[in-house]
Order: sequence, then structure tokens, then C-alpha cells
Amino acid sequence: MEAPDNCINSNFSGLLGTVYRRGNLSFTRDGSGLVSPVGNRISLFDLKNNKCETLPLATRHNITCVGLSPDGNFAILIDEEGAALLVSLIGKSVIHQFHFHKPVHSVSFSPDGKKFVITKDNVVLMYHAPGRKREFNAFVLDKTYYGPYDETTCIDWTDDSKCFAVGSKDMSTWVFGAERWANLIYYSLGGHKDAIVACFFEENSLDLYTISRDGALCVWQCDTELDGLKPMPPKGEAKEKKEKDDDEECFEEPRCEEIHGKDNPNEKESKETREKVKYSRVAKHFFNKEGDFNNLTSAAYHKKTHLLVTGFASGIFHLHELPDFNLIHSLSISDQRISSISINCTGDWIAFGCSGLGQLLVWEWQSESYVLKQQGHFNSMVSVAYSPDGQYIVTGGDDGKVKVWSTSSSFCFVTFTEHASGVTAVTFTSSGYVVVSASLDGTVRAFDLHRYRNFRTFTSPRPTQFSCLAVDSSGEIVSAGSQDSFEIFIWSMQSGRLLDVLSGHEGPISSLSFNPVKCVLASASWDKTVKLWDMLDSWRTKETLMLNSDVLVVAFRPDGKELAVASLNGQITFWDHENAVQTGSIEGRHDLQMGRKELDKITAKQSAKGKSFTTLCYSADGQSILAGGLSKFVCIYNVKEQILMKKFEISCNFSLDAMEEYLDRRKMTEFGSMALIDEGAGDEDGVAIPLPGVKRGDMSARHFKPEIRVSCLQFSPTGRSWAATTTEGLLIYSLDSGLMFDPFELDVDVTPSSIRKMLHGKEYTVAIIMAFKLNEKKLIQEVIETIPSNEVDVICSSLPDLYVEKLLEFLASAFEISCHLEFYLIWAHKLLMLHGQKLKTRSEKLLPVLQFLQKSIQRHFDDVSKLCEWNIYNIKYVLAISQQRGVKRLADTSAEEGDMDSDCDYIMQDSHKESFSS
Repeated sequence: MEAPDNCINSNFSGLLGTVYRRGNLSFTRDGSGLVSPVGNRISLFDLKNNKCETLPLATRHNITCVGLSPDGNFAILIDEEGAALLVSLIGKSVIHQFHFHKPVHSVSFSPDGKKFVITKDNVVLMYHAPGRKREFNAFVLDKTYYGPYDETTCIDWTDDSKCFAVGSKDMSTWVFGAERWANLIYYSLGGHKDAIVACFFEENSLDLYTISRDGALCVWQCDTELDGLKPMPPKGEAKEKKEKDDDEECFEEPRCEEIHGKDNPNEKESKETREKVKYSRVAKHFFNKEGDFNNLTSAAYHKKTHLLVTGFASGIFHLHELPDFNLIHSLSISDQRISSISINCTGDWIAFGCSGLGQLLVWEWQSESYVLKQQGHFNSMVSVAYSPDGQYIVTGGDDGKVKVWSTSSSFCFVTFTEHASGVTAVTFTSSGYVVVSASLDGTVRAFDLHRYRNFRTFTSPRPTQFSCLAVDSSGEIVSAGSQDSFEIFIWSMQSGRLLDVLSGHEGPISSLSFNPVKCVLASASWDKTVKLWDMLDSWRTKETLMLNSDVLVVAFRPDGKELAVASLNGQITFWDHENAVQTGSIEGRHDLQMGRKELDKITAKQSAKGKSFTTLCYSADGQSILAGGLSKFVCIYNVKEQILMKKFEISCNFSLDAMEEYLDRRKMTEFGSMALIDEGAGDEDGVAIPLPGVKRGDMSARHFKPEIRVSCLQFSPTGRSWAATTTEGLLIYSLDSGLMFDPFELDVDVTPSSIRKMLHGKEYTVAIIMAFKLNEKKLIQEVIETIPSNEVDVICSSLPDLYVEKLLEFLASAFEISCHLEFYLIWAHKLLMLHGQKLKTRSEKLLPVLQFLQKSIQRHFDDVSKLCEWNIYNIKYVLAISQQRGVKRLADTSAEEGDMDSDCDYIMQDSHKESFSS
């Protein structure tokens, strides 16, 4: 058996297509990064370098709240069920797991980083912050605060971490002391007629702002400064215990205290009560005096600049200056509710999250411009395709949008909205600058990536819905399959004319694929056949392959010599299409491993019998094949051996349906599943259970769980990564060779010390070969960069053919990170010039490596060419200005000389007049 393909070593590297799902947004400590929850993962947006990274960790359900530590090293992620992860943002790994057993509404670290507070139900819990020292249990409960009568909603701390305020749905705000203060244990503030959305302390003060959902802002003034808080006098027993602890110098785990905010009628008023902290309301403002706005949904306050930002359910946001409540400006960013707002540390950038459309925006309010504006597909993502150089990915969704993403930055840089219905298929042409998409609206459209416009629209003689799409290797022929007329339509890209209509199938066309090498089109249909059409022979049917079940998807191997077909019975069959002979088959039904939906009447094992693969994709070298369907697994099979090599679990998110193999019996009643009860359908709009007579909120809103599935798979032409469109978004898996020791023809004498010894002896070729045998990337880089540039030519000519391929692959990866651009370009140039003919004979095998190298060089070319063009423009501008000034100076000097000449003439005339008179 051959060694397994490299793709089984690929790991999760990024999530595209989803930029925000729900939960609170948080800026990093320096204000240039943004943390956004996307389903059960979090993405880090680097706003200065224009990059996005999704951390390789996940919770069991969708994340609802994120708390960042003040130093920016840790984050606490809490999901819908109350399960928490303590995450290191430096190591990008999970440090600790904890369960709060109830849904948590908000979490916040104290500014000094010593404590953090969470709110659940009507209780507030304070914990010792983890990470300060080595500890067995990272979550140690310090105090429990009682007071609100309904669910708690928001938290804010004073700047010195002495007190914090908590808002509640019972329309009250509670101020608690983080320590036992004599004059402030708790304080309750009213004055609102709706649930509290946010509360904020003023800078270095106990003064407070409270904001409710009906758009009311109350300004509360405190009669005591922060320095006026008096510590609770210690009791005699506490003194003795303290002395004993000092003598023993031992550490004890702090005991949990309970602080009750409910009034006790037995307590009598004392002198201490009269001296306690008091609040008074000095002002009350309203946002919606004119009644133009809906409920207030989120708010954020920057203490240094006194800037208040409020978001509403209608998508409008306001900027106010406090405490005078001066409106700076009011803008609309969406037609959906603004779910979360965050302001960075400098107060310049404001982040908005809209969960309805999956929008994420960062707004610079002073210049009134966008720093970041991203939106994913707000419906399911259906199809995906890589560009030929692997730099871009195009996706199509049920929302009718076609989006193009950059693989290096993970950002969407163009969105095409011309389609009027769901997009069913997308693909790139061979040039890489044209995107073609098919839709259920009856059109196939071609988009130009140079000018970002729809330059061709292909239609059929009578309206039909297109279900699949294929473009030939030259990019001149476009074909699309119909799902209602059972026909295949062929157009010319150059003229836009319909060339032919292929009939012959007796069922909907499910898939199309052009042979990469020959002019042959393969079409799959629900009529249990695959037809091969010869483009050079007037589109006649070359072969018809008969199968035992409906055909769902068809794919050619990259070298065009093999055809893979997936059918409804769960089989993947391989065909030699030249001779119409089946060469192998894989029974993949049991590998799908379906989950059971909440409302399913039968078990997952029984339902899996009717499931099959709906998408296929060959790896770049053609040795493996990826297969996915209505399951949380993507299977990778070895084509030659026809065995399962690895199964990738694309999601562990139980907020999605069909994730569990067995249903929880606790959710089953004598009347059916508890999932049938539509609980919490309108939590966000204030309607928990739609009762008769309730008019507030959207009565038609329903809560449902989307089903997990893989709709499309695509392998990168570089062979380094593959992409899967799933219910969660576009998942990217790539090779991470840095974490793996993978020696090649290793010998006893091959050690790092012996390699460095060869380097010092100037035996460079031997050193390179030994470094590749050890196959440690840093050591190879050290050897390559030690070699003088004038020796490159000699070494490249003496290098064995086997190591030329490995060196090219190393150079391609080095271009991604190294700053020695010219040095590595010399290596690549010499290798290709000296070994070009030999590499050409093995071009099929080396194609992924060469495309990877081309992608790396092309990216640098684009960056450097833009910089050079900008510099040329600046030089021309400076030269033009200098020439203008030179001409102006010349004109000025000539004018001065003319003035001097006229003066001389005048003097001469005067002298002549005087001499004449005399």
C-alpha cells in the first residue's frame, strides 16, 4: 500500500463566509483588534493589517458572551447552555473548562484583572480571575450577590474595581461593592419603565448612567467619591484569625460570601445607615421623543471621551455626548436590529454587530468612514470554487449573492447581487479573472474581477431553473444543466450566444463536469445515467454509463483519466471513461454516520440507510477523493486502495440539528419531543411565549435549529488546503507541517550538528540534501540562507532531481513568510532554468507545487507592483511641481530683468533730456 496522501494531515485553519453570529463584540487591549463570536468559534480581526483568523477551538453550543481580560492574554467564552472555556489568546488553546449550569447573560473582568463577574438568572456571581498564578481550579467563587427580582442583563465596573453595577429586566439597576464597604454594600436604582439594556459608570466616579429598552436614559449622581468608600471594620474574631494566618503564612482558598440586596424589615435604621452612599437622579433623557425608532437594543460608552453609542431594532444608531446629551450624529447601517456595540480604547472606532444579516461593521465616527464592512451569506452557503492560483475563493448562497474572498486575509472584497434567486453553482474560468454562476432565477452570469461588473448574462429560450454549471479548460464554453426541462444548455463566453441544447436525459440534471484535458463533458442525472458528450464531434453522446441508482454528482480526476460518480445508494464508483469500464467502487453509506434530528421518529442508524454523498472532489494529485453530504463528517478515501483514510468532523456545535446519534430521553414526553414546544421564539424582541392578546414583538417569529450538512467541497489547486461549505460557513482545512516531524530517507549520520559542520566546510549541496532528509523547516531555512548568492547556480545544477521538487515546495512556503525576496527569487529562477525540461515531463505530478509557487510569487508581485506604481506616481508629481516652480522662477527672473531694462531706459532718457537742455 502507498503512503497516505498529505491531505489527511490537514487541520482546521479558518472560517470564511461568517463574520458575526450572536453575542457581544470586544476590542483587544491595543484597540486595533476585534473579537467576534461566529457560532461556536471566535474570530480575531486584525484591523490594521487587514487580516482575520478563526481560533482552532470550539464550544459545544453557540457562544453568547465573551469576556476579555484587561491584559488581553485570556478570554472567557460562554455558550447558550452556560458551559465556559478559559482560552489563551497567545497560545490559542483551551486552558480550563467550567459549567455554570444555567444560561449566562454577560461576563466582565474587573479593570485590575483580579476578579470577574457573571450574571445568570437574577443572581450575580463574582469569581477570582484565573491566570495570576498556578492553580488547580481556575474558577474560584468569591461572592454571590442577590438583589434583582428578574434576569440580570448587563455589568459595568468602576475604574478602580471597587464597585460594579448590574442592570436587570425588572427595570432596576443595582450597585454592589466588590469588597465589604461600610457605606456601600448594595444600592438599588429605579426610574425606568422597561428592562435595563446597559449601565455605565462615569470616569473615576460613582456617578452612573442607566439606559432602558424603551429609549430612556437616567443620569444618577452620587454624593460620595470613590476615595470616600470606607472598608468594613473587622470583627474581633476576624482579627485573631488574621494574626493566626500571618503567623502560619499559609494560603487558604477564599470562602464564598453571600450578599443579599433584599430589605430585611427586622433591621433598624442606625447612624451607619444614615452615612451610607446615596444616589439622586439629576436628569432623564429620551431617545425616541418623535417616535421614529423602535426598541433600544444595545449601547456602549467611552468614559474618556464621554461618548455614548446606542443601537436600535430598526438598524439606526446614535452618537451622544454625555452628560449634556448632545447629539453628534445619527445614522442607519442596516434594516435589522443592532445586536452588539463596542468602542475601542482610543474611542475612535465603533464596532457594530447585526445578527439578523450576519453583518460586522467598524465605523470611524470622526471621519465618518468604514474601517471594516463585512457580511456573510445570511442564508445557507451552497457552492464554492478556488481560483486557479488558489488566491481567491468564490461562494454562492441561497440569498442570491456571489461573494469573492481572499485566502490570505479571509476577507470578502466583492459581492455581486445581480441574481434574483438562490445561486446553485459557481466556478472560475482558467484565467482566474472571470467568475461564472448559475441560479434558480433562470440565468447564468459571468462577472469580471478586473472591473467588478456582470459582463455576460446567459439565458435559455424558455424559462428554466439551472441546478449545475461547468466551464471548459479554455474558458470559452459555458454549460448549465436544467432541473425542470432535463436539458443541458451550451453558450459561448465570447459572444454570449446559445450554441446548443443537449437533450437525452429523462430526469433532472444533477451535476456537470468538463474533462480538464480533453473536450468531453460528463453529465449526471436522476435517470440513473452518466452521459459523456464529445465537444469536437457536434456534441454527440460518446458514452452512456448505466448505474443502479440516481446519480447525484460527477467529478473528473485532475489528469482527466478517471471519472468518479456518487449515487443515491451511497456508493462512489470509479470509471475509465475512455473504455466505459468501471474500475472500482466504495460503499460509503456507513461512513457518513448520520445524526438523529430532534423530531425524527426513527434512529440515526435507520435514517442513514437512505442517505448518500452529495458532493465529491479529487485532491490536487488525484490520489485521494473528498466526499461529503447530509452529515457532520467529511470522508477522505484513497482512490487506488478504495479505503477510508480519515474522517473530518466539521462541527461539534449542538446548536445545530442532526448532531446527536441518540436523543436525550429527558426531552421526550408522552406527547412527543420537547422540541415541538416553541420556547423563547422571540427572546430578543420581548415575546418569550406568544400568548393571546400580546401585541409586542413579531408574533410570526419561530425558533428552529438549522441542520448540519456539507453542501460543497473543493480542493485548492496548490494542494495545500481544501474548503467545505457547511451550515456553519466556509471551513478551510490546510496542511500544518510545522507541528509534525516527518523525516525523509533519514540516516544515522544526519544530525543538525553534522549539517552545520558541512555548512562550515562549504559543502553546500551535501548540507541541503541532509537538511531535507531531516526535514525540519527551520534547519532547511538556516542552510539555504547561509549559502552565498553567487554559489546558487552551481548548487542548483548539482542537485539531484528528487530534491529539486522538495526545494521548490520549500521556496513556495518560504515566500509566504520570508523578507529575503530577491534571494529566494534567484533560487527559484535558477532551479526552473536548469531543471525546466525534466520538470516538464513530470508536470502532472508537480502541478500543485508549481501552482503553490506561482501563488506565492504572484502575491508579492501584486504588492510590490502597487508600491512601485505609487512611487512612480509620486516621483512624477514631484518632478511636475519642480518644473512648474522652475518655469515660474524663470518667468519671475525675466520679468525682473525686463523691469531693470525699462528702468535703465528711463534713466538714459532723463540723462539725454538733461544734456539736451544744457
